[in-house]
Amino acid sequence: MVQPAASASAAELTVLVGDELPAHAEFVQHLRASQEPGSRFDLVRLAPGGADAAQAVETARAEPESERGANAGVRTRSLRTAPANAALTLAVGAPAARAALERPGQQPLVLAMLSRLDYESLRASSPALKRGDRRVGVLLRDPAMADQLALIGAVLPQKHRIGVVATFESEPLVRELQRAAQNGNPPWDIQVEYAPDARSLAGALRSVVPRSDALLVLPDLIGDNQAATLSVLHAGAGAGLPVFGASEGLVRSGGLAAAVSTPAQLARQARLLGQKLASGAGGGSPLVESAAPATVRVNVTVARGLGLRLPEERELTERLTVVR
Repeated sequence: MVQPAASASAAELTVLVGDELPAHAEFVQHLRASQEPGSRFDLVRLAPGGADAAQAVETARAEPESERGANAGVRTRSLRTAPANAALTLAVGAPAARAALERPGQQPLVLAMLSRLDYESLRASSPALKRGDRRVGVLLRDPAMADQLALIGAVLPQKHRIGVVATFESEPLVRELQRAAQNGNPPWDIQVEYAPDARSLAGALRSVVPRSDALLVLPDLIGDNQAATLSVLHAGAGAGLPVFGASEGLVRSGGLAAAVSTPAQLARQARLLGQKLASGAGGGSPLVESAAPATVRVNVTVARGLGLRLPEERELTERLTVVR
């Protein structure tokens, strides 16, 4: 039997969006499509910078797709007058998360589509996350580092030296990677070099590449920067090393494989996290989840060039699920 609190979370959902990123828009589309029939869905679009100003709010009772357009209403109101008794508020991305944490209210709150570094920044700067007087769930957009290592192990079972170039801001990710590496059987050998700025990246790569069997691009300032990511890919290609990461873009650009999570998967996980909060979880400290399950993407051309015969993407994805 579904608990009443969990049922309420499905009946009324307020979604805050503070940017126009395509992945965030797709995430919201999947949330709307999965809303239960007869339930309420409020979409609050924040002003640039997350300002608490009057915004268009799209409100719809969940209907069959053919009827949804005719029944959706649009009206204007401020963020502070969005339904205070909403069963669940879900903020999409870092700007919306900051605005949601500043907004008064006691209803459960899910902060979704955040990077690990987004969350660490919020945790350091937001008193609302420290007070513990509100049930808060945090859904990270990237799979756990344990999933990334499991993928490398499935593709390169005899290799254990993983090279990483990180920025100093990436330290939370590096610590998570090192913890996951220690739990390997046998443990992984993580080689880390730091590049404090773009000019230091080439030197860090020259140092780490000879000590590595593969390179891993973290979802940080390097992984989010196309030029920096290409530098890592070029260094790997020049040394005959496979490069792994957490984005489909990296695979398209020449990485061997990545463990990623799609907006559709993240939307489903966000709903489940909201149900956990509505059932009483998340009191005292935020309930933080990495993206799961992870979907594997493989660049077959790169694999062929490295002389590797890899399992199909579906088989690798299933392996990650079994490992978890």
